[in-house]
Amino acid sequence: MKKLLIGTALAAITTAGSAMADDHTSACLITKTDTNPFFVKMREGATATAEKLGIKLNSYAGQIDGDNESQVAAIETCIANGASGILLTPSDSAAIVPSVEAAREAGLLVIALDTPLDPIDAANATFATDNFLAGELIGAWAAASLGEDAANAKIAMLDLAISQPTVGVLRDQGFLTGFGIDTVDVSQWGDETDERIICNEVTSGNEEGGRLAMENCLAVDPEINVVYTINEPAAAGAYEALAAIGREDDVLIVSVDGGCPGIKNVADGVIGATSQQYPLLMASLGIEAIAQFAADGTLPQNTEGKNFLDTGVSLVTDKPAEGVESISVAEGTDLCWG
Repeated sequence: MKKLLIGTALAAITTAGSAMADDHTSACLITKTDTNPFFVKMREGATATAEKLGIKLNSYAGQIDGDNESQVAAIETCIANGASGILLTPSDSAAIVPSVEAAREAGLLVIALDTPLDPIDAANATFATDNFLAGELIGAWAAASLGEDAANAKIAMLDLAISQPTVGVLRDQGFLTGFGIDTVDVSQWGDETDERIICNEVTSGNEEGGRLAMENCLAVDPEINVVYTINEPAAAGAYEALAAIGREDDVLIVSVDGGCPGIKNVADGVIGATSQQYPLLMASLGIEAIAQFAADGTLPQNTEGKNFLDTGVSLVTDKPAEGVESISVAEGTDLCWG
C-alpha cells in the first residue's frame, strides 16, 4: 500500500508560482464555513502567502455547510471587484458550476480546494488531498489490523451526506477498496452488496451527527466492530455512542482529516487511525498559483497521472499494521491543524 506524504507537495511550493503581484492584484478565498478548523487553517495559509506576495485577499464563507447561495454571492462579488482568482471549497459541487463558469468567462482563475467540482474540469484546477487514497489507507489499516477476522467484520459506514459525487464518496469508496470490498460503482456509495456492511448513515460531518448515526447502526446490529467515519468529529460522536453501551474498547474506528483534536483522539485510543490532509498547503499553493496567473497567465499543472494537484496524505496511528505505511502520532501532532 503506497503512502503519499507531504514532501512531494512541499517541494512543489518552491517551484510553483512565486511571482510577486502588482499593487492591484487581489484574490478571493471562499470556504464552506468560517468556523471549521480545516477552513480556518486554509485561511491562515492563504493569508500568510498573500501577504508575502503582495496580494490583497478577501475571504468569504457560507453560513453552514451546504450554503450554496452565500458562495454564489461571494463569487459575484469577486467578479465585480476585479479579482484575479478565486480559491473555492464548494458546498455544492454541481450547483456552484454556473457561477464558476461566469467567473472564468470574466477572466478569473478558479481553483477548487479540497472538494472537486462536478465536473472537475469546471474549475481551472483542483488542489486537494487524494481523498480516495485517504480512505484506502484507513481501509487497508483496518483490514490488516483485524487479520483473518476481517472476513467476518461488521462494518458501519458513517458518511457525510446523500449528495454524490462528493469528497465523502471518495473517502467511503477508498475505505471499502482498501478493506477489500467490491464498490460496484465507485462514483456512489450504498450500492455495495457485501454482507459485512451493516449500514450507511449520514452524519453532516459533525459530532452529534456521528453519535446519532452510530446509534442507528447499533440498532441494526449491536455487534458492529469496525466503524468508518467521514471525519474526526463524526468519529468522536460514534465513540460516544459506543461508550454508552460499553463497547468503546472493542471496536475499530477509522477516520480522515488530521486535525489536532483528531490526532489527540488517536493518541487517546478514540480513533485507531486517521488519514491526515494538509489544508494550509492547499491554500498556500493556491495563492501562489493566482499570483503566477496574474503575472503571466500561467495555469497550474496537475500532479502527473492525476486530474488534480495532490497536496499529500499520511496515515497516522500508533498501532502500525504490516504492509500499510504510516507515521506516528507524534509526527502527526507536529503536522496537525486546528
